[in-house]
Amino acid sequence: MNRYLVSSISVIALALAACTSGTTDLDRAEPRALPTRAPILTSDDPVADVVDQVLPSVVNVKRDGGEGTGFIVREDGIIVTNFHVVEGASELTVFTSDEDPEEFDARVIGGDIQADLAVLDVDAEGLPAVPLGDSDELRLGEQVVALGYALGLEGGPSVTSGIVSSLSRRITVPDRGCTECPNGQRVYTDVIQTDAAINPGNSGGPLVDMAGNVIGINSAGTSAAENIGFAIQINSVTPTITQAAEEPGEPVAFMGIGSTDASDPNFRFQYGTPVEEGAGIVNVVPGGPADQAGVELGDVVVSFSGESIPDSEALGEAIRSHEPGDRVEFEVVRSTGERVTLSVELGVNPAAIA
Repeated sequence: MNRYLVSSISVIALALAACTSGTTDLDRAEPRALPTRAPILTSDDPVADVVDQVLPSVVNVKRDGGEGTGFIVREDGIIVTNFHVVEGASELTVFTSDEDPEEFDARVIGGDIQADLAVLDVDAEGLPAVPLGDSDELRLGEQVVALGYALGLEGGPSVTSGIVSSLSRRITVPDRGCTECPNGQRVYTDVIQTDAAINPGNSGGPLVDMAGNVIGINSAGTSAAENIGFAIQINSVTPTITQAAEEPGEPVAFMGIGSTDASDPNFRFQYGTPVEEGAGIVNVVPGGPADQAGVELGDVVVSFSGESIPDSEALGEAIRSHEPGDRVEFEVVRSTGERVTLSVELGVNPAAIA
């Protein structure tokens, strides 16, 4: 497929992790089961043992403009992360934590925007999956370990350990990118507070108990105080994860453009467009369907598949009315006034949640 913020005590302004397509085969012969919960380990070096156990399941999720962390929950490529890690992405790529990382195109197959949860799928088999634990069994003071790609540093994921400081925090995080969050604020309820450091880039990574079971999803840390991090309780999102894995959402068509109304004064001033109706192109994803079709910045799409396009919203609706793989002809007006008919093969929207 990088995002940050600051907090206060009443409305904690937190640093959300800097956040990061591919077509996958959704037809699975039979339902797959998530891994069973593991027992608590007894060892002279329990944190290191937990890391050895969990690390292979931790992945780096990269998107255009940012990155975060995820973790594999099913060996056939089901991965969990935060929604804000993938929100608005035109491309999603997952890298394993191996010394020589494997790379996979990914797409969102389900999740919950309000809960800041996204479930991804990559076309793979035999991946190391981590079991989901029971956050209802957590106790204050219990030791936990957080894993993730903090700060986007090279050299693989980082590890921090600490204890459970609280189990019932309610925090509010400014998130202008969340179009469905009231007043541009994301609210997390009954989250786990831990003194294990959670830094930008950790978002979407696992918070695990000393058996290596995921009991939380790292979501936010505060720069206003030390040793305060927050994670979504895994029990609150396990049903959504299971449903998305068993009933993945259908692929959504994707053209790889950003548009605005052609009547927008700023657009007309910048590109000198001679028409006022249509969808003005302000961004073209490199290598995407529109780029390959020959779309240029400043073009105005005035018809799509034979239908008139009056504005940007109409173009989005027209694209989504088709299926990935459909080939569609559309007409654009160039800044010179030239009218050009182009043909595009639509791709898969990596970050669409049905």
